[in-house]
Amino acid sequence: MISFLPFTEARADDIEFQTGMTQSYFGKFSKELGAALSYKALSPAEPLGTLGFDVGLEISATNIDEGADYWKKASKNADMPSLIPLPKIYARKGLPFNIDVGAIYSKVPDSNISLLGAEVKYAILKGSVATPAVAIRGSYTQLMGVDQLDFKTYGADVSISKGFLNMTPFGGIGAVWTSSEPKSLPAGISLNKENNTQIKYFGGVRFTLLLLNMTAGVEYMEVPTYSLRAGIIF
Repeated sequence: MISFLPFTEARADDIEFQTGMTQSYFGKFSKELGAALSYKALSPAEPLGTLGFDVGLEISATNIDEGADYWKKASKNADMPSLIPLPKIYARKGLPFNIDVGAIYSKVPDSNISLLGAEVKYAILKGSVATPAVAIRGSYTQLMGVDQLDFKTYGADVSISKGFLNMTPFGGIGAVWTSSEPKSLPAGISLNKENNTQIKYFGGVRFTLLLLNMTAGVEYMEVPTYSLRAGIIF
């Protein structure tokens, strides 16, 4: 059975390395953490427009290998849930020349885990009634609050979308580069920095009703991530 519990219920609320975390374990942990913490593409390719604004809440849940020793060694030997949820607030703003900028912030309650992220998206094709929109995006995220880990992700992707009535399906492909550098490790643990490059595939659909919008998306990068977003767009 898949569990969907916050870190606090799983007693794995902090990232804290334990004796037995090897370099091989750290590399696998870093890849799955990158899948969880990388910026999620949860908007169609079409631009917001110069006056456009989109703000709301989202949650992503990454399906990790919860039984793996590397998660136990990174979470005080706690039992991990199957899905790691990450609640976020987000905002996007349209700019001239078919450019959108966006940001996210996340804080896992009762934990040392918080996250900042940003994106810049450029619509190569704006799309029309008859043609799809196509966009390229660059993104960045930074893990904060974890004393033993300096973790960053950089992403680039291309996406396509086409609206039908109040529904806009979208999909794309991209790459994510992760920088995972251990620091302030306890005695007996020696780990080196891990740099990884991973391909991601993503898709989803946005539904709009007047100013309200809801987006559901799926991304695969080492492991799958499922996301929901709800907000106000105008």
